[in-house]
Amino acid sequence: MDDELTVSVGARRLRVSSLERVLYPETGFSKAELIDYYTAVADVVLPHVRGHAITLHRYPSGVGGPHFYQTRCPPHPDWVRTATLHFPKTGKTFEAPVLDDVAALVWAANLATIELHPFLACAERIDHPTQLVFDLDPGPPAGFGQACAVALELRGMLAEVGLRAWPKTSGLKGLHLHVPLDGAATYAQTKAFARAVAATLARAAPGRVVDRMARALRAGKVFIDWSQNDAGKSTVAPYSLRGGARPTVAAPISWEDVADAAERDRPPPGYGPAAVRRRLAERGDLLAPLLATRQRLPS
Repeated sequence: MDDELTVSVGARRLRVSSLERVLYPETGFSKAELIDYYTAVADVVLPHVRGHAITLHRYPSGVGGPHFYQTRCPPHPDWVRTATLHFPKTGKTFEAPVLDDVAALVWAANLATIELHPFLACAERIDHPTQLVFDLDPGPPAGFGQACAVALELRGMLAEVGLRAWPKTSGLKGLHLHVPLDGAATYAQTKAFARAVAATLARAAPGRVVDRMARALRAGKVFIDWSQNDAGKSTVAPYSLRGGARPTVAAPISWEDVADAAERDRPPPGYGPAAVRRRLAERGDLLAPLLATRQRLPS
């Protein structure tokens, strides 16, 4: 059945296709539902990705099939903006997509882009990140509750040097802390700072925290991944769906939620699209203050 349609999204016209394709076989969640979700949450997704080059994590056959990260912009309408990325280590230069409006978001979703991974710097100043990120990944048997406990410790360490942070679930098993910046620091500076913070906590709690990449070191500990703070890497966006067995979302949570999960050793909340939409109706965007905050990275 050919279910290709031409739709209007604001002032734009674009074609969408294969709407009945099931992307999550376990739940039957379809490509039409993917587009519907991103359209419904566009008002909160776009402020977190607008103006940033983005990597599209595409699942053309659904989460059970082949998938790939695509930073080089695929064929696109002329109204989808792109940004030039240059990577001195590899010598590569190419155009990456920038999703500035709802139509561009729908264009990406129509490509079976389940996950959105923006770069931490704006496209106009690609070497100066506007955020610093800590990715807290618990190694079994450690779980989400232990990651939340480490997040609280990190929050305290950051507060001591005058920095505020906001949490979101990874949408899988871990937790991300976002630290907004004023754009003055380079990636080299933010990465060095994040690495130093992670190393300090790992030395203070070696039985619970690890800051080294080797997976053999992570069992029963929370790995603080500081390496995301790099010009060549991108981080999953707030409200992005994830490509697990079920459609879960990288959802913002409050520090009260983090403290409760740490105290009660709760599992990952596993918020799905419907739950996220309900939370937005009840609580709004918990990361909205992050967008309005500018902080200078300590020297």
